[in-house]
Amino acid sequence: MKKNSRLSNEEIAAFCRQTALIYKAGITPSQGMQILKDDTLSKDGKQLLEQIAESCQKGNKLHESIEATGVFPSYVVSLIALGEEAGKPEDVLVSLAEYYEHEEDVSEGIKSAVTYPLIMIAMMLLIIIVLVVKVLPIFKQVFVQLGSEMTPFAEKMMNIGNVLSNYSIGITVGVLAIIAILFLLFRVPSLKRSWRNFLSKVPVARDFYTNVATSRFASSMFLGISSGMNIETTLNMARELVENSAMEEKIDLVKESIMERDTMTEALMKAKVFSNLYTKMIDIGEKAGSQEEIFKMVAEHYDEATNKQLHRILSIIEPTLVIILSVIVGVILLSVLLPLMGIMSSIG
Repeated sequence: MKKNSRLSNEEIAAFCRQTALIYKAGITPSQGMQILKDDTLSKDGKQLLEQIAESCQKGNKLHESIEATGVFPSYVVSLIALGEEAGKPEDVLVSLAEYYEHEEDVSEGIKSAVTYPLIMIAMMLLIIIVLVVKVLPIFKQVFVQLGSEMTPFAEKMMNIGNVLSNYSIGITVGVLAIIAILFLLFRVPSLKRSWRNFLSKVPVARDFYTNVATSRFASSMFLGISSGMNIETTLNMARELVENSAMEEKIDLVKESIMERDTMTEALMKAKVFSNLYTKMIDIGEKAGSQEEIFKMVAEHYDEATNKQLHRILSIIEPTLVIILSVIVGVILLSVLLPLMGIMSSIG
């Protein structure tokens, strides 16, 4: 755990899961935090848990103690407060743990999907650079010794290689700058959000990010309703969690419709948040008094759709990158090998 910075999804999930077990075992929060502290290896984690334990020992409730640390999201604090007021904090903590475990799975899936293409692109660039910087000059010498010239394409590629070799320091600095920018895009919340909104408008990734946002909305609704939040507060929390501008606009429409006395089903239908099938399922759940369970089921269905889309995108990207690499390398090599083979044939 990190002190004085927002906890990661994995850290929040672990904290909520362990704290739920503490409540179920009948251990007080202050005692439980001390137990967790003894089992924690991280120095920052020990300090954080010690801070929560000391606050609880002073008579503060758990949600007040974790709020004072400043490292937990506001909706986590609000939900735990609701759970404590309702006398079921362990249930809320388990729901929070499940939500953040799900978020971590989604995040890891996206990282895996992005990492492989980036590695392939890096390998592709490295192979091309080696060819134009190291291999083509050798062929150039062979052609000179044979009294011939390289093809115009091969000459241009070799000239590019010379430029890369002459300005290698500047190019290296530029590559490092690009890596730093990418690091910021994935680390700084505001930049990460802007990058995600940009990707959500790209045709290839649009459906994927829409399904991720829809799943988050359904999970948030289940989390809020099952914890005892009113609809307005739950929708505000969901708006904060979805991290998708298009879905945020839909949630605003849902809120407006509910203020106009529409039912949840009517509001969702007007905003077109879910497909007609899922909206009808929520309508049935609303009438049967099990709306939160329907939201949970809808979230699971969208999770399945997200996983399928992720695998579909990967199945397109992977062979495409291999084909592009093969074509580029093949063209470069053939541009020098075919004329060389012609010269050798004429000599023979």
